[in-house]
Amino acid sequence: MRCIPGEPEFEDGQSAERAVWERLRASLPDDVVIAHSVQVRHGRAECEIDILVLWPGVGLAAIEVKGGQISIDSAQWYQSDRDGRHRLKSPVAQSQSSMHAFRDWIVGQLGSPLTSRFAYMVALPYTPVPSNWSMTGCPRVLLLDQDDLQSPADKIRRAIETEGNGAIPLAPQYLERICKRLDGKLETPSGSETNQQELEDLQDHLTERQSGLLSATRDIPRIRFTGGAGSGKTWLAVAKARQLCRDGNRVGLFCYNKGLGQHLQNQVSGWRQAKPVFTGEFHDFVRSLGIPDGTGQAYFDEDMPRLLIEKAASLPSEQKLDAVIIDEAQDFAPLWWEALLACLKDPLVGQIYAFMDDRQDVYRRWGGATADLAQGPAAELVPIHIDDNLRNTRRIAEVFKSFAGEHFTPRGGTGLPVRRVECATEDALDIASDCIDSLINDGWAANQIALLTTRRRHPIHQEHFDSGTTDEYWRDFHAMETEFYGHVLGFKGLERSVVVLCVDGFKEMDRAAEQLYVGLSRARSLLVVVGDSTLLAEAGGRELERALGRAEKWSPAATS
Repeated sequence: MRCIPGEPEFEDGQSAERAVWERLRASLPDDVVIAHSVQVRHGRAECEIDILVLWPGVGLAAIEVKGGQISIDSAQWYQSDRDGRHRLKSPVAQSQSSMHAFRDWIVGQLGSPLTSRFAYMVALPYTPVPSNWSMTGCPRVLLLDQDDLQSPADKIRRAIETEGNGAIPLAPQYLERICKRLDGKLETPSGSETNQQELEDLQDHLTERQSGLLSATRDIPRIRFTGGAGSGKTWLAVAKARQLCRDGNRVGLFCYNKGLGQHLQNQVSGWRQAKPVFTGEFHDFVRSLGIPDGTGQAYFDEDMPRLLIEKAASLPSEQKLDAVIIDEAQDFAPLWWEALLACLKDPLVGQIYAFMDDRQDVYRRWGGATADLAQGPAAELVPIHIDDNLRNTRRIAEVFKSFAGEHFTPRGGTGLPVRRVECATEDALDIASDCIDSLINDGWAANQIALLTTRRRHPIHQEHFDSGTTDEYWRDFHAMETEFYGHVLGFKGLERSVVVLCVDGFKEMDRAAEQLYVGLSRARSLLVVVGDSTLLAEAGGRELERALGRAEKWSPAATS
């Protein structure tokens, strides 16, 4: 017997419908179709047929099911169940209305009249009804009581043939046309990205649940939130800034790299209420106070923050900050911390919130001082650990888990297999570009994809760098109009649905593990790793080698 749906899911309050459904399945012929919970709109009214019977060569029956003990007194229907006795709308009238609604709906759907016999019926699986009972508008033949339901097929056929509206039996061809409308078949698009949107929406939902951390710690003025990649630190930093701004605080929201700075600015730009007095890169904040640019790395790491400390001493209180928030705080030089503290109205007790991953200290310019949680500038902040990975699918998270620490816990959905493309290091860039073409051919949108290198800037990235148009370069990234080409060092705190990690070598092998950690953790739905296995094992260790050994071997040329 064909059932629509094949295996209905009956809720707790539908035990009577389940019982009737099972008895119909056992009694009716195999060529009969039964459908559960058929929803129909009739004008503005919404109707439901509990069970619809479509019997080829006979006709149709709309059956309303009522559990409990049913009684009638002075034409008023009552139902007695574990909640007591209460009034009930006439199930006969309900069944009749739903039958007419279905008839009108299916005629509109098929464009031809439904002339087959169609009966409305009521099933009372737990109520006995005398065989000689009758009521105005409801002949006994239209009721299926607890005894009738022991073998209901003949009763239903008789009701259709003697009481059904319509003149002819239900033709098998017409039945099939009806069933196509009841099935409501909807084919899922075959593009690789389609099924991943739900996973990414789940990841966003899980990230937003991290807001409980902010509520639980709102009375602590100085905190370092420490967590692995994908734990929602940037989301938390923005949410904390919004909370503090709403409370009337002058807030500075800081980071180090330009791409993340623009992301933070985009996040706060739509706020209708108070915003941070500054959002973006530390050095842009210094410039905004009138301190000029210099030359050389030493100027930016040491001289510029010292000039800010001097400037802060003369700033009026109303221009200073109530709270400092730093995202990717492990990237900040010790003197930058000192300079920002000097900009607080009260450097000793002013609010500081650092969001950091001490295992992503990829720049290594300050001897790891900031990432030193025992002696570094963040050591005195109250530690709050964020262990759950929420941004990545589990398959992606398992690849970089060895970099993230023993408490790192993937929480996302399973997701697509990680893809592994084996090639010589010198060929990695060309093959990674082929991967993008193949992914687009597979159905991924170009703006879902980022290609990240580990040694040299991608030529497109280098062109922007050489021409001094990096602001435009990052605006293009955030506009999400096409694929993105970048370097792992500039992509900290950022993400895309698909990341092609092009392992084209490393400038310094002692920083390779951290760079791999960043690159491997940027993808939300699909990660493609392109490069030489020997180099990857040397840079990432045995655990990464084993994880990538479980990845799906892929050749972009085979799918282009």
